[in-house]
Amino acid sequence: METEPLHRRFAEAPLTEALADSPAVLIHGPRQCGKTTLAQLVGESRGYAYISFDEDVARTAAIADPAGFVAGLGERVILDEVRRVPALFTALKREIDINRIPGRFLLTGSSQVLLIPALSDSLAGRMEILRLYPLSQGEIHGVLPDFLDNLFAGRFPTATTNRLAEDLPFRIAAGGYPEALTRATARRRSNWYRNYAETQLERDARDLARISAPDALPRLLGAAASQTARLYNLSDLASPFQLSRTTIGAYVELLERLFLIDRLPAWHSNRLNRIIKSAKLHVGDTGLASALTGCNPDTLAQDPRLFGQFLETFVFQELKRQSVLHEQPLFFYHYRDKDKVEIDVVIERGGLTVAGIEVKASATVNPSDFKGLRKLKRTAGNRFAAGVVLYDGEITAGFGDGMFAVPLRVLFEGLGANQAYPT
Repeated sequence: METEPLHRRFAEAPLTEALADSPAVLIHGPRQCGKTTLAQLVGESRGYAYISFDEDVARTAAIADPAGFVAGLGERVILDEVRRVPALFTALKREIDINRIPGRFLLTGSSQVLLIPALSDSLAGRMEILRLYPLSQGEIHGVLPDFLDNLFAGRFPTATTNRLAEDLPFRIAAGGYPEALTRATARRRSNWYRNYAETQLERDARDLARISAPDALPRLLGAAASQTARLYNLSDLASPFQLSRTTIGAYVELLERLFLIDRLPAWHSNRLNRIIKSAKLHVGDTGLASALTGCNPDTLAQDPRLFGQFLETFVFQELKRQSVLHEQPLFFYHYRDKDKVEIDVVIERGGLTVAGIEVKASATVNPSDFKGLRKLKRTAGNRFAAGVVLYDGEITAGFGDGMFAVPLRVLFEGLGANQAYPT
């Protein structure tokens, strides 16, 4: 029987490199983003055994005798959802110290397991960590985008491409979860996302924390979806709930640990004294946000305010997903000051080079759209690489002083005509 082809993942090459010299490698990211599929794809040809701690027998055995469980493992093994057995981390540390074989353990986890003290204390210096996201647009469409390389090179040659137009709200509402993308209609995808959120909040959230008001979690995630791409304001999020700000704050942290939301910190410089230091809230995937707010491609296209919010989140998440391809570490921020000058995304490369990105839903760009980016250039000085206004137009064009208008399609597909994966 013919099987559905896998999406090639940007993280495949970094994972292979990490297994060549690290005794333990952890892939972490939200449930259903493809961690297990990637681990098995890479591990199959290398003879890895597979154990999932979502299975009751394996989990119970590991909890009962962590040292004995690890001692009985084969030479190379995938341990799926390892965060469900925190007691295992000390046993893994002992085994690595006794027999430090590169690529011995390939671990996965659906929460930010570094926040588990047993893990951070036990496997520090013994484990490499890779973040896996839902699918990027390049992974969905089988192209290797070069946007981030061109951004930090300050290189966007004049060129033309086709607008995304009505395809843009479709992409936003579809999101990037592999299973959701197998659904044939927007309604079926939306059903999948709602069921996904319900399962996450009923099972995984309760594994991580004691929830005093479980009914509040789905409502809080829905409220976060409606406020995506806005400044994070705990009071605004807490106002519909008869719960303390402290409790709601703890629930927000829990949603972040499950990779369901991101808080994007504010970028700052010693040369700035009028910045707003609040983080910006982003939902982890716009397909999930669309389902939680009852949106589909048609309703998104008819609501300019919400479409603008979702587009900004879509671009931010796409940039993070593409960052896996970049050689140097990238750090993501936003900028806003008390003069209401804003930049949607500020990216630092290696703590040395800075670039800024503004997101527009329109098909045109004006010089005034670069106001925030020019302020960033003045502030960053020699550290500034480029400023880009992403818009749904056709022309890539320079606006002087390292400023560029770049179509959204170029972000997703790159400057090349067809940058396919190498075979």
